Amino acid sequence: MPGTVLLLAASPVGRGCLVDAASVLPVLAAVPPAVLSGTDTANVVELADPLEPQAVLTRLRAAAAAPGPLTVYVAGQLQLDRRQRLPHLALARTTPATVRYTALPWHWIREELRLRPSGATTLLLDLHADQETWQWLRASPLDCGRNNAVYGRIAPPPARRTVAAPSYMRAVATILRSGHRPPPDQLHQQALTRAAADAAGSGAAAGADLVLTAPGPEAGDPHALIAAAVRSGRHADADALAARYERAAAHAHGPASEDALHWTEVRADLAMFAGDPVRSCRAWLTVAEARLGAGQPPQAPAVEAAVDRAHHQWGQVRDAGPARELGGALAALRGRVPGPREGALDHVRRELSRLQVQG
Repeated sequence: MPGTVLLLAASPVGRGCLVDAASVLPVLAAVPPAVLSGTDTANVVELADPLEPQAVLTRLRAAAAAPGPLTVYVAGQLQLDRRQRLPHLALARTTPATVRYTALPWHWIREELRLRPSGATTLLLDLHADQETWQWLRASPLDCGRNNAVYGRIAPPPARRTVAAPSYMRAVATILRSGHRPPPDQLHQQALTRAAADAAGSGAAAGADLVLTAPGPEAGDPHALIAAAVRSGRHADADALAARYERAAAHAHGPASEDALHWTEVRADLAMFAGDPVRSCRAWLTVAEARLGAGQPPQAPAVEAAVDRAHHQWGQVRDAGPARELGGALAALRGRVPGPREGALDHVRRELSRLQVQG
């Protein structure tokens, strides 16, 4: 099956730039697509210093929807937004004051990749962090999703008035230019060794990086079985398997635990794939209410994502009766969780008014 490769290099323009991320793209682009992917053939999407987070999300979503293996190469810098203090990948227009609006929230990457089959996604990351983000990362590991293999490094901020080089990613590209792609764990170790040698040769400090090594779940992971069932059209089987894991997680950890809510979210997506927006919307509403009930703030990414997805699925409901029922619950939630886009609550109210007239 053909592979897909996403090459993403981004950093702010001007004084806020910590790393010359885009400098590695010509080296990566010189690698044959099949070598980048580790498959016989591959499609490559390249994003060099993109301006808009939504544009990156669109490309990421399309890559995540591809059925074959996906390899994502990311070079850039991480910054925290001032409101929620969550990591974002800085883009060309990002400044410390505009992170929330001009940078790519890291959790978007995790969310778009979370239902891909086990073993089908590999991330290779070469990231730099500013001082604030570096301190945050010491206590809060970067969450790239439980189903993905992740390799790379996060470097501390360079010296003042210095722009760092993506030396890890450059080492990866140099190794791949030989025409041979070793297994990801071996590629990772070889790149670390080469980057450390380059750093020693330039007199830079070595050993300060946070090294990312997560080989991903083992074969037989239930996500792989569920994804296979969806691909073959066995939607009821997929939901039954997810429901079994949801019940087991709720019994072991409680119905509002992250493990249980993860499986509720999986079932919400499965309902969407099966063309059942009523069930999907209801599941996302359940997730949002459970997270709020557990004390998560309305601005938490997982809460906002659940309400946004419930809203989207509600818009797909064509039967006026369920639409009115779910719309009332959604309006109540939107009053507490307005989300990042203005006018979401007004939209629900307008549609509810229209449904009442129809009824």
